[in-house]
Amino acid sequence: MEFSLNKSIDILQNTPRTLESFLSNLSEEWIKKNEGPDTWSPYDILGHLIHGEKTDWMSRINIILKNSGNKKFTPFDRFAQFRENQNKTLSELLLEFKHLRKNNLMELKALNISKEQLEFEGIHPDFGTVTLKELIATWTAHDLGHIAQISRVMAKQYKNEVGPWVKYLRILNT
Repeated sequence: MEFSLNKSIDILQNTPRTLESFLSNLSEEWIKKNEGPDTWSPYDILGHLIHGEKTDWMSRINIILKNSGNKKFTPFDRFAQFRENQNKTLSELLLEFKHLRKNNLMELKALNISKEQLEFEGIHPDFGTVTLKELIATWTAHDLGHIAQISRVMAKQYKNEVGPWVKYLRILNT
């Protein structure tokens, strides 16, 4: 699929509802269990998405679009959720994510990004030069990747319970 800002916004605006629908009213076991050492639970993943809304996506979009010569991105702390969210309920996290995403998408839409601006560049700390189009496409794929990750983490909670069907359930063998 070729990049489209509107198609990206379609996914980005649906992510909070998707997560709310998927995770609300589940037991702590579904929300807080992970896949083992050094892995993330659905709760942790949601915290990571919140941190990105606060410090990553729109900040980097604004760096790319500003007229200043410094286009370097601040490195993103992929583990900040372990310091920032551990005393919040899942409901609080879902509400915070929904609010932050709504505001970020309002800001994104208000920028009225042109086709030419999608080719503007910033400097990623690991990758070097990246375009605005690549950044927004990554934001979209990042959401989808974490939705898939949440599904995988939850499915693996029943890996030992499905018996011989484990052979046919690819999600349990990744």
